[in-house]
Amino acid sequence: MKRIAVIGAGYVGLVTGACFADLGNDVVVLDIDEDRIAMLKKGKMPIYEPGLEEVVARNVLAKRLRFTTSYEDALDEAEFAFIAVGTPSGVDGEADLKHVEAAAISTAKAMKRPLVVINKSTVPVGTGDWVADIISAHQPKPISFSVVSCPEFLREGTAIHDFLRPARTVLGSLDMEAAEKVAQLHLPLRSRIMITDLRTAEMIKYASNAFLATKISFINEIANICEALGADIKDVAAGMGYDPRIGDKFLEAGLGYGGSCFPKDVKALTYMAEDKGRHPQLLLAVMEINTDRRRQLIEKLGELAGNLKGQTVGLLGLTFKPNTDDMRDAPSLEVASFLREAGAKVRAYDPVGMQRAGSLLPDVEMASDPYKMADGCDALIVCTEWNEFKHLDLKRILKVMRTPVIVDGRNMYDPSEMARLGFRYRGMGRGYGPDGQPLEEVQEDRMAVE
Repeated sequence: MKRIAVIGAGYVGLVTGACFADLGNDVVVLDIDEDRIAMLKKGKMPIYEPGLEEVVARNVLAKRLRFTTSYEDALDEAEFAFIAVGTPSGVDGEADLKHVEAAAISTAKAMKRPLVVINKSTVPVGTGDWVADIISAHQPKPISFSVVSCPEFLREGTAIHDFLRPARTVLGSLDMEAAEKVAQLHLPLRSRIMITDLRTAEMIKYASNAFLATKISFINEIANICEALGADIKDVAAGMGYDPRIGDKFLEAGLGYGGSCFPKDVKALTYMAEDKGRHPQLLLAVMEINTDRRRQLIEKLGELAGNLKGQTVGLLGLTFKPNTDDMRDAPSLEVASFLREAGAKVRAYDPVGMQRAGSLLPDVEMASDPYKMADGCDALIVCTEWNEFKHLDLKRILKVMRTPVIVDGRNMYDPSEMARLGFRYRGMGRGYGPDGQPLEEVQEDRMAVE
């Protein structure tokens, strides 16, 4: 059993702390947000993450996991201290490291014994060296410590699974003995462990997220071309994905990427490159394509519904992806903004995200269920591919809408089936003929003529 402190009780910190406790370690999760810690002590989760509440409760009951606002308490007997605080985008796209700096200073002042400090936050290349300098400069008296980079690769909605069954564990340090200690901590996960230097480990995280964001923007660019040429992006993506060199992950055309990682990490990597005199033209194109997807969706809606002024448009889903309540950089935020600019009234329904979305979308009416949201709407937009939306009674939706228009930003529905039901439907890159019919129907009509 190892004694671990986790600094930060957000998505990464809370999952990291709970899962390390579940592996049999003694874990203290620290956060300076007193309300958040008070919630956790009462057994309430400050975030929605499937399975997290159960893991936390189990380990609190077993006395392997507890919560505090005190650095002195958290670091009292700790052998390892994970820094898992937020690194939001700054004014120019750079990563804002104020929370990392504060955590490093407080750690330096509170530590009483040798410590391995592990950067779990996504931080710019060179941050590990900077954190080491901060700790050295703020220690009341010299105590030995080492800094290790251990970037997280958790996906919101599947974070517990991703932590306990990782594809790989990346560690970086200038102190190989410290890196080996952190490797031992991760051995129960039975994953491939890669040990490298600090800066390379930090770069692996940014390069990984930038590549995945690039795949998303690439398939969205192809979807845009599919629409112009009459091809179906669903089949195109499937055909591409069968090639093992490409793979089928992150080839879902839609509204682009969002959330707490991809937007800020691509911006931060772009900033780092430009700061060193490089021209990251691919990354710039990735961001431009991503932003264009939301505008293109509004254009599709205009083609089907005409002038949006005074119309009521409903949003199916608000969070940036299903199985999370995270609204950070959610595509729905831009979609709602564009709709309001066009003079539309906006309603929305999301299974778990409406509480967080309320303060971000004060002009949007939140409905208690999808049918009440659709009642009297002139159009619906699918913004998040929640599983429950696949099982909606679409005939009931059709009956309560004022005008049966659906723009499917996540390609959840089959164009031919939607047309059969009586909807005027558009997906993203689904292949439409010149009159707006689904390509399949256009082909059937041509065969009938021939």
